[in-house]
Amino acid sequence: MLPEAVASPRRAAMASLNPFRCAPTLPGEGGRFVTILASTILLLIVLPILTLILMSFSAGETLDFPPASYSLRWYQAAWNTFVSPDKSDVLSVGQAFTTSLLVAFQTMILATLAAIPAAYAITRCRFRGRALAIQLVSLPLVFPMVVLGLSLLLVMDHLPFDLGSWRLVIAHVILALPFAIKNCTAALTGIGNEIEEAAQMLGARPLRAIVDVVVPLMRSGILAGMLLAFIVSFNEFTVTFFLYTIEVMTVPIWMFSRTVSSLDPTVFSFAVLTVVIDFVLIWALEKLVGDGGVSF
Repeated sequence: MLPEAVASPRRAAMASLNPFRCAPTLPGEGGRFVTILASTILLLIVLPILTLILMSFSAGETLDFPPASYSLRWYQAAWNTFVSPDKSDVLSVGQAFTTSLLVAFQTMILATLAAIPAAYAITRCRFRGRALAIQLVSLPLVFPMVVLGLSLLLVMDHLPFDLGSWRLVIAHVILALPFAIKNCTAALTGIGNEIEEAAQMLGARPLRAIVDVVVPLMRSGILAGMLLAFIVSFNEFTVTFFLYTIEVMTVPIWMFSRTVSSLDPTVFSFAVLTVVIDFVLIWALEKLVGDGGVSF
């Protein structure tokens, strides 16, 4: 690799030979175009979130953008709504928040319990239809959410008993399972078969070798899958919209209900709270697992 003092004159000389030719860049040097492109993409990603945060501090009655003045008025109104729910509301935001947490927690546990053996079967076992099973695992990622929600609604409405909040849990597990399986599979791929074989040679039964040796080594993938399953469930709206009831309503559905007839500005405050929760969970994911154990 050439030193910077030698590389810079060489690049300048090559650029002077052809003024229309872009100067070559060394590995790690993106150039001005790449920097502008990356900055533009990043801005497009964060712009809706920044707009949401900005509107939550508006002091006006109307939703003019940009706000003419700023205050914590709508945050105070959101807190009052949380502490003293409006009697006209069928379900309070506190109940919706509790439902979202319970459904997300149950989804996280069930998706993880299903993902570990599924990832082991996909990675370690060789069976007929394995390629099809791998494709089916990824199907919820590309399947239209509206069609999935409508299908689940038709199935659950024909059941002879009421599932209650389990309607949402089952649907969310279907959506979160690909994330959990992919992360467990990524962690399991880096664990050699010789470790499991060594445990069996030392007297451990196959199941004990998996539980006591393989699963602890999959810790990073399991944690990543758990957190991603929780995030997917907590933020899910499309499929939940088909399955919720008056007694079982999540935060995204509750927020949507406040915007049907007229847009309630307190929704922006609750939306910022949701963004903060997601940010904390993603930060915890990066700190606990790191980039090596996360697979989207």
